[in-house]
Amino acid sequence: MNTSQTKSSLTLALIQYSMVWENDQATRDLLDEMLAKQLTETPDVIILPESFNTGFSMQPERVAETMDGASVRWMQNLAETSGSAVCASLFIKENGQFLNRFLWIESGKEMVSYDKRHLFSMGNEHLHYTPGKQQVLIDYKGWKIFPQICYDLRFPVWSRNTFSYDLLINVANWPATRRKVWKTLLKARAIENQCYVAAVSRVGMDGTGLDHAGKSMVIDPKGQVLLNAGSKPGVMTLSIDLDERREFLRKFNALNDADGFTLQA
Repeated sequence: MNTSQTKSSLTLALIQYSMVWENDQATRDLLDEMLAKQLTETPDVIILPESFNTGFSMQPERVAETMDGASVRWMQNLAETSGSAVCASLFIKENGQFLNRFLWIESGKEMVSYDKRHLFSMGNEHLHYTPGKQQVLIDYKGWKIFPQICYDLRFPVWSRNTFSYDLLINVANWPATRRKVWKTLLKARAIENQCYVAAVSRVGMDGTGLDHAGKSMVIDPKGQVLLNAGSKPGVMTLSIDLDERREFLRKFNALNDADGFTLQA
């Protein structure tokens, strides 16, 4: 890590909203209006939910796009015009497969992608999409960032902080019926990995009749909730501090005593 380029304070903008079901253009229009009215500062990172442009559809033939599609270009343009890094997941068609793909985009730089490892079998996601195999680490302004998508949150081995990451980002469409589980798991991942967790979920009813409560959150390495966005659409910003995490690890680094393991592909 090049410490001369490290930015101790990182400002996150969490965007929660209700997608226009399976309508990427209408959802992008909604987001353009929302960001124009509510994004009043320039954050370091703009975080959008899982399947940010269509909702969590099991009809990939209708909603998936290629890596040069309209929603990817929209994210690139947002990164360019805002000066922020932009991240979200969306459905991508590639090499004859459909993927639930997390994209991290910075202006003028090569994008980073992560394909969702744990597909939600109770919702038949595994019947329509191909699981990813690779963990990804993002290096941004001296921060190491580990991306996840929704259901990945339930799997602590996949989340284990063997990379010395500082921030875990989870983008989700987490159902309202499991909102208590959402908060519990987010706090658990922060505590056991001694990292910040920023998690963004959607609000509102999707096209299948499933309700979502939002509850986008930022949690510190000790498990304290720094931000809870509640259940209304909106843009919420918060700054987190890298020096505070490093000082905590200097005094109490439980990761040094963690068990070793090997992930299977």
